[in-house]
Amino acid sequence: MAEARLSNENMISAPDLPMAKPEDVGMSSERLERIRPVMQRYVDHKKVPGVATLIARHGKVVYLDTVGYRDVEAGALMETDTIFRIASMTKPITSVALMTLFEEGRFLLSSPIKKWIPEFSDPMVARLNLPGKDGLGTPYELVPAARDISIRHLLTHTAGLASSYRGVLQRDLAKISEYHGKNETVGDFVGRYAGLPLMAHPGEAWEYSRATCVVGRLVEILSGMTLDEYFKERIFKPLGMPDTCFYLPLEKLDRFAAQYPRGEDGRIELGDAPTPKSRFVREPHSYFM
Repeated sequence: MAEARLSNENMISAPDLPMAKPEDVGMSSERLERIRPVMQRYVDHKKVPGVATLIARHGKVVYLDTVGYRDVEAGALMETDTIFRIASMTKPITSVALMTLFEEGRFLLSSPIKKWIPEFSDPMVARLNLPGKDGLGTPYELVPAARDISIRHLLTHTAGLASSYRGVLQRDLAKISEYHGKNETVGDFVGRYAGLPLMAHPGEAWEYSRATCVVGRLVEILSGMTLDEYFKERIFKPLGMPDTCFYLPLEKLDRFAAQYPRGEDGRIELGDAPTPKSRFVREPHSYFM
């Protein structure tokens, strides 16, 4: 393979990408050619609707290819410029945003978050009791937290905040996570989140949680900007990321991939179509989570 493979049979170009022959950066053209059949099998077995693959080394792209569809129902092929939902990969972007403010000396990593979000003052920890005490499931009692939640705790998922994956607070978290209307903001959610007990004393246990939502709220408070504005001005514009946003503009809808969760049989089924009614497109645009 003399050049990096490009998308589909029509060889869509990628003029803005630094391309190279695989062998020029110590990679094998023959080995890279093995990728497409594997990706195609995922599509053929209906595990995924389509795949976009990019491989780079030493800053040079040596493989760029697509198979399948971005929208199965519409018969729209997957392309190299298809726009995807990135879900929890919003978390590292949010953490980068907060750390740009750290570089400006706005806070210390040891600073307690109650300084900016007073709802987190005097946190309490849910401590388990013997099961069946009140007949309503596994009970707990509240004890004062050993220390305040710091910014470092949020960034490292050691704040002790309630998790949706396990623990006695799952039901409480699900209740306060419900969408509360069209003008809902991340600040509204964080205020409710602060009202829940902690699962552990801050700094004493790792637990994947909604801590980065609190990080996002801190970015808003410290910067005086909404999270989407801060991302755009301080991260996406400088890095040349014009297609990254919380809500997709209508003019880019023809590049938006449909969302396909897996059904009970393990095969994909349409979850969210790439239309103006998608929650990633429709207004109002106020919930930057």
